[in-house]
Amino acid sequence: MKDFFLRHRTLHLWLLADIAVLAAYFAARGNRAWMNALTEEITGPLRQAIGRLCYRTEVSVMEVLAALLVLACAGYLIGSIAAVVRAKGRRGDRAYRAALGALCAGLAFYAGTCLLWGANFWADSFQDKSGINAQPVAQEDLLAVTAYFAQQAAAAADDVARDENGLFAVSREEILADSPTVYDQLEETFPFLEFDDPGVKAMTFSRLMSWMDFTGVYCAWTGESNVNVDSPACLLGATVAHELAHQRGIASEQECNFLGVLASTTSGLPAYTYAGWLSGYIYLGNALYRVDPESYWAIRDALPDPVKADLAYNNAYWAQFQDNLLQTVSNQVYDGMLKSYGDERGIQSYGTVVDLLVAYYKDVAQAP
Repeated sequence: MKDFFLRHRTLHLWLLADIAVLAAYFAARGNRAWMNALTEEITGPLRQAIGRLCYRTEVSVMEVLAALLVLACAGYLIGSIAAVVRAKGRRGDRAYRAALGALCAGLAFYAGTCLLWGANFWADSFQDKSGINAQPVAQEDLLAVTAYFAQQAAAAADDVARDENGLFAVSREEILADSPTVYDQLEETFPFLEFDDPGVKAMTFSRLMSWMDFTGVYCAWTGESNVNVDSPACLLGATVAHELAHQRGIASEQECNFLGVLASTTSGLPAYTYAGWLSGYIYLGNALYRVDPESYWAIRDALPDPVKADLAYNNAYWAQFQDNLLQTVSNQVYDGMLKSYGDERGIQSYGTVVDLLVAYYKDVAQAP
């Protein structure tokens, strides 16, 4: 046994180091004070520093690294298979070494991600800091807030450029150029959200992201917010604001969806304002449809034609990717990642945004 350990000493020590780091993380993540200190004093500033370097180029460093990682994995697999074939009499030993190397690298990446980002799920959340908490939703409140968002989306629809077919026509370039100022107004309400926004980056492989059912992604390893610019532009503003919420250390997806709506609707930027109200209406409308289809259709049918056109275009765009294998696999992987970080709701946590929206807007929605 000792000889076996020493024969692969470096890899075995690497494996033990990975296990030790992960064990320490899982043991400590339940301590809120420690997680706050880790994210606020170490990993948060580290992500920001790395981000400042990566934002020196308009190219998504995350995409470049992801492409290189795919090539590296393919090269490692091919090289390992070749090495096993050549290792006559030692094939089992060589296969073990290759598998162990892959395991160590994968665990190291996962451990690093847990420290850089997973710890944020265990630190103070937006709800903790703001006092705005998701609560059980009464049906009458859901109806009132959904109607309110529909009215606001209808009013905001007149303030954005439209093409000859009545569809949203503000350029993606203009939307991305305005991204550094989206949170300016909201930061006055919630000073803990203050952050020097570098903006977001357009993804080169945006179409691939649509196949994977992603509209954007924040990469903790590069400190970048990346958005899918192939998906409908009418909702791009809310996606941008969502990813910029992650820049502020907000890990919860439902809280970032809520902040995406709130930052957009208070930004004073017409394209973002419309995207915020429309995005919120979609979340709320989907929830209302499940409990009161008749009221949902009454609100939906009363929307002006430009809003209906944008909703129809958005639905048609995403319908072409519905239930493909890549989407199914990516959703399962992402769901597993969220749960491993401590978000027990996994990908379904996106629906909890409705609770936050109703809690925040129900008073103004029901005001005479």
